[in-house]
Amino acid sequence: MSLNEEINKLKEKNGVAILAHYYVEGAVQDIADYVGDSYYLSKIATEIEQKTILFCGVKFMGESAKILNPEKHVIMVDELADCPMAHMIDAETIENIKAKYEDIAVVCYINSSAEIKAHSDVCVTSSNALKIVSKLPQKNILFIPDNHLGTYLSTKMENKNFVFHHGYCPVHQDIRKEDVARAKKEHPEAEVLAHPECSIDVLSLAHFVGSTSEIIDYATKSDGHSFVIATEDGVLHQLRGKNPNKIFYLVNEIQQCPGMKLNTLEKVYDILNSMENEMLLNEDLRRKAQIPLTKMHELAQ
Repeated sequence: MSLNEEINKLKEKNGVAILAHYYVEGAVQDIADYVGDSYYLSKIATEIEQKTILFCGVKFMGESAKILNPEKHVIMVDELADCPMAHMIDAETIENIKAKYEDIAVVCYINSSAEIKAHSDVCVTSSNALKIVSKLPQKNILFIPDNHLGTYLSTKMENKNFVFHHGYCPVHQDIRKEDVARAKKEHPEAEVLAHPECSIDVLSLAHFVGSTSEIIDYATKSDGHSFVIATEDGVLHQLRGKNPNKIFYLVNEIQQCPGMKLNTLEKVYDILNSMENEMLLNEDLRRKAQIPLTKMHELAQ
């Protein structure tokens, strides 16, 4: 029996739904029941009938699934899989900034810890941030922790006053303007598709800016034949699978999230055997963090 067959057998036996982010390795995406970006996975976690979720992603994703589904068991493939950006701000910094404004909304990128969500007014993902922030009545927006996504949003909403933090995604931070310019020179026929976690000077060179799912959708619908991809390389699995006759180039050779790549097929099998690494949260913290996540889903409708 193959490893995939063993995993499917264990999954059925234990009543588990496997959720995987686009950035994990292709073999893990292929074995998953649901594959998507952060917004889709947080939404689908509330809709599936299985009472146990095996999350192939990083810690904040598992936390979000548990926050929204306290009655379900959320298991992480690797408990060390984490997102550096999620730890680039603390609650004290948020409260200090809030104290300087009479009217300010704390908008928290979903790539953050449960504690940070608990100090926020609403969560957003890269696919719904523009829609949600535009609906907020407050003029002042404290956008945390990703300053690149926040900066990009500020160019789309001149009626809002954005206050930024210095957080960033190391993978997207390392996608440089000069690298994109070189890729465009090497592949002049290709369109550049960039994630808004990239710096604003990188985004200025892109033909299209969007979330991971939006990048996949754009490339799939486009009449173009070749694309330069400015986001984590795990997305290539879906891009090439949906578009076998199109060509995809990376900007550089280091577009990999170490945390995401800790999710392997072998670990999925091992965890389905042991059912370890369950995500557990303090109930008071979970309830506070649930408020901005629930508001996100309401405003994203």
